[in-house]
Amino acid sequence: MTEAAIERSTMIRRLSARDTRLSSFRFYDLLVHIFVVILLISNLVGQKICVIPFIHFFGHVPRVSGAQLLFPITYIFGDIFTEVYGYGASRRAIWVAFSANILLTLMGLFVVWFPAAPEWTNQKAFESVFYVVPRFVVASLVAFWLGEFTNSYTLAKMKLWTNGKWLWTRTVGSTITGQFVDTTTVILIAFGGRESWSTIGSLIFWGYWFKVLYEAAATPITYWIVNNLKRSEGIDVYDRGTNFNPFARNRSEQRAMENM
Repeated sequence: MTEAAIERSTMIRRLSARDTRLSSFRFYDLLVHIFVVILLISNLVGQKICVIPFIHFFGHVPRVSGAQLLFPITYIFGDIFTEVYGYGASRRAIWVAFSANILLTLMGLFVVWFPAAPEWTNQKAFESVFYVVPRFVVASLVAFWLGEFTNSYTLAKMKLWTNGKWLWTRTVGSTITGQFVDTTTVILIAFGGRESWSTIGSLIFWGYWFKVLYEAAATPITYWIVNNLKRSEGIDVYDRGTNFNPFARNRSEQRAMENM
């Protein structure tokens, strides 16, 4: 069934983003919670280096970090937030996740630095999970913030250009821009001045294409989730007249402040 047919059969309302209230949606808050949990878990498992089974490039077995296995899922959520609920909803989710990431990092560092009991012998193992070099913390946070907002902005604009048609062009197009910004930023900040430019280029190239192909392969799942959410919520939001400033307040938040 095409997107147009789904819309006709379920009476999905086309709304501009300024006409929506996030508190009125059934599944938005639940999806934000899942989004944040996946992001935090990806940071905790990021230290493990994994091999991709059954894939060989001229005798070389590709290796990715634990974070790279899970982190691209957050971009799928970013696509869903923007496509279904609008840029403002995605902006709120990004800030919630960004703040949660900072809180996890600070609390992890605090517990690592706090003196361990003499009889407790697992400090090194604990540090391997919860201690992150400050430079990598900054790289991760900056890359996440820039990449997610680039992804959301690109998808919102492309939805207007395509008048809501060809969802796959938006999910793939936003991934190409968002993951490029994310991957380039995190590698340059984390490894700039420490590794050779050839190593940095290799990390960017392989990391970028792994994430893009990962999300492209997930396009059918994204289609299924987006179409079901639009039917369940009964809306399809277009960002006409939207303020794309990452620091702007959503209209629903502004109304809440005015009513206090």
